[in-house]
Amino acid sequence: MTIVITRPEFFDAEAQQIVRHLQSGRVDLVHIRKPGASRDAVERLIRQIPAELHNRLVLHDHHDLAQEYHLHGVHLNSRNPHPPQNWQGAVSISCHSIDELAEQRKRPFAYMSLSPVFDSISKQGYKAAFTAEELREAHRRGIIDHRVLALGGVTFNKLSEIKQMGFGGAMILGDAWK
Repeated sequence: MTIVITRPEFFDAEAQQIVRHLQSGRVDLVHIRKPGASRDAVERLIRQIPAELHNRLVLHDHHDLAQEYHLHGVHLNSRNPHPPQNWQGAVSISCHSIDELAEQRKRPFAYMSLSPVFDSISKQGYKAAFTAEELREAHRRGIIDHRVLALGGVTFNKLSEIKQMGFGGAMILGDAWK
């Protein structure tokens, strides 16, 4: 699975770029991550994306819009630690340590990310948190599997490497918008 995460700020022709990603055949889902954005601003972006692609969008904020627009899922975070009441779609979460990932695996998440796997592209000075050996060991122990996506410094060119490491796919931010 390959997921693109939006840049935190809005930009011109963003909806058209999201559509291009989803129609490219390389991207399965787009996570709309706009911390601090108003509900109205996020809704405007969703409305600019054709309805037939809404089932491939995931929200990090304003989760009620996921229900209203029948989106694919919601992503939990410190701002929104619980899915909306009666939510039936996918639920995902980000993890920043192998121990946290091992703990969260017990919950019924559709998928989880682990980061940062590589040095970040979009955040200067944000270095990989794991050695190759630590990642191999987590995979051997069944902690990294098909439900775990690599995040942090991931590029489209690294997707086959990520699969070889045992991840189920990747989440891409910086490389998707350059």
